[in-house]
Amino acid sequence: MPNGRNGGERPAAEDVVQRFGTEGADPLLLGGVNDVNLVEFGRVLGVRVNLRGDTLTIAGQPEQVDRAATVATGLIDLARMGETVTPEVVQRLAIDGALPAELAPSTEGRIVLPGLRRAIVPKTQGQRDYLAAIAQFDIVVGIGPAGTGKTYLAVAKAIEALARKRVRRIILARPAVEAGESLGFLPGDLQAKVDPYLRPLYDALEDMMPNDRVQKAIETRTIEIAPLAYMRGRTLSDAFIILDEAQNATGAQMKMFLTRLGVNSKVVVTGDKTQIDLPKREDSGLIQVERILPGIEGLAFCYLSEADVVRHRLVREIIRAYAEDQNG
Repeated sequence: MPNGRNGGERPAAEDVVQRFGTEGADPLLLGGVNDVNLVEFGRVLGVRVNLRGDTLTIAGQPEQVDRAATVATGLIDLARMGETVTPEVVQRLAIDGALPAELAPSTEGRIVLPGLRRAIVPKTQGQRDYLAAIAQFDIVVGIGPAGTGKTYLAVAKAIEALARKRVRRIILARPAVEAGESLGFLPGDLQAKVDPYLRPLYDALEDMMPNDRVQKAIETRTIEIAPLAYMRGRTLSDAFIILDEAQNATGAQMKMFLTRLGVNSKVVVTGDKTQIDLPKREDSGLIQVERILPGIEGLAFCYLSEADVVRHRLVREIIRAYAEDQNG
């Protein structure tokens, strides 16, 4: 059985033991509440693990300890940077065979936002490529399944651009598509009806900025969150503009949105082609731009896959199962 912080079985004679210094790493971040991370570490890698003071000790068969050593180094590095370590992170590093290079957010793709005590970092190569494209191109179309960080990372880059005064405002838009229920039957005025569609954008903002700063930015229109239809007739200059859930924008809406681009602005379009809620799949503006726009200079397409899912490990398994069923 894997052990937590407070002791455990003595290693067998043929076992090997490795010790790792954890100075500078928050022991609660590293071990987790009730040592859940250490328990998962031992379970997945087949080793005994113990965290006492500034030392993480791993014991087990030589090949298991060798494999566990790489994962332990990565987890300690994450904890030292103040990153949240969870059992899912342990699983990802152990099962996917992530290397320390993938665990080095202190260099490639690291986003440090004012007032946020932790850095926002890409967890996969796909996410790093996505952030690099956003930095390089004026229009980026990010396509991939749920949980790959498409919207979250785009919002982080938008806040970074605003904080560094590269843009004067952030505009976040989503199509208000009726997915199984009619807007007309929802209670409240128009704003109350569309707010549920925009809630994920508020959530992303509030995870990266203090709530009072978010509210002040919205009141001063430094940050605008609105249904896609509200973009018509505008020219958006000096802005970082994100269109989320773009698979539910029609072809006409997508053309309207992309042609709003003004001077010194950047556009990120995110979408998941497996979650189109329009009556006809071929009406999706995301499908159309994927066919029409490749090859235009200054515009990039980034494709994220189930390998880039950073939510609970079951999300990846569910996405994989649905893909296999659809292809079967």
